[in-house]
Amino acid sequence: MLTADSLHKEVLVLDLRNYSAAIFDMDGVLYRGKVPLPGVADLLALLDQRGVAYACATNNATMTPEEFSEKLAVMGIAMPAERIITSPVATRRYLEVRNPRGTSIYCIGMNGLRTALFGDGYFVEDDTKPTYVVVGMDFQVTYPQLRRAALHIRAGSTFIGTNPDTTFPAEDGIVPGCGALLALLRVGSEREPYVIGKPGPAIFEAAISILGADPARTLTIGDRLDTDIAGARAAGLASALVLTGVSTAESLEQSDIQPDAVYADLPALTAAWR
Repeated sequence: MLTADSLHKEVLVLDLRNYSAAIFDMDGVLYRGKVPLPGVADLLALLDQRGVAYACATNNATMTPEEFSEKLAVMGIAMPAERIITSPVATRRYLEVRNPRGTSIYCIGMNGLRTALFGDGYFVEDDTKPTYVVVGMDFQVTYPQLRRAALHIRAGSTFIGTNPDTTFPAEDGIVPGCGALLALLRVGSEREPYVIGKPGPAIFEAAISILGADPARTLTIGDRLDTDIAGARAAGLASALVLTGVSTAESLEQSDIQPDAVYADLPALTAAWR
């Protein structure tokens, strides 16, 4: 059983003085729902003091980087929009380099995804014969929308998912995420989606590019073994797990995916970094 003592031993494995950049997940690391998690301001202040660059990389597809920046500001967390890389931003980059202007898309998703895809008119929304079906999290999704998506996929549209997160942490507990919608459509269409977000490398690569960071000196901080930690390892980055989101001490003990260090929360990480 993972205990406080064993957590302390895990922390000692990672020398935080070696890192000059940090990539944070958001849900379950900086906040849950609309509630900031303890220690965020202290950790960011320490990183500023030490000259450690940082950005956020999130699979959350519900809002734009600007909306995330405003949400964080309300919680007292200063994070410029240009340092927030979302799975819709990564999805747009992926599709744009592979398709000409005017390519058609059937989209299930919220403002974060819709703005990334259609905000500048590069892609065209289409419910007749779309080239792509792109699916992100949608809190108001309906059966008719899912039905149309499945029919388009069966008819030959390429199936794209913004992220594979089957759940995410909310104020009232762990709730279904985008991956749950992808699972429904996977069964309903008998087709596999191509998933853009973590644990894929695109978001990590974008964050490193924005920060001008050295990957060998960049630490990823997340709350999910299957996306944050697995993705960091696939991208060749060091990783730290905080136990304030989805993954628990019990799931860590049973998983083949292991971070470089484990911290109970951000105050514990801040203390170690000091």
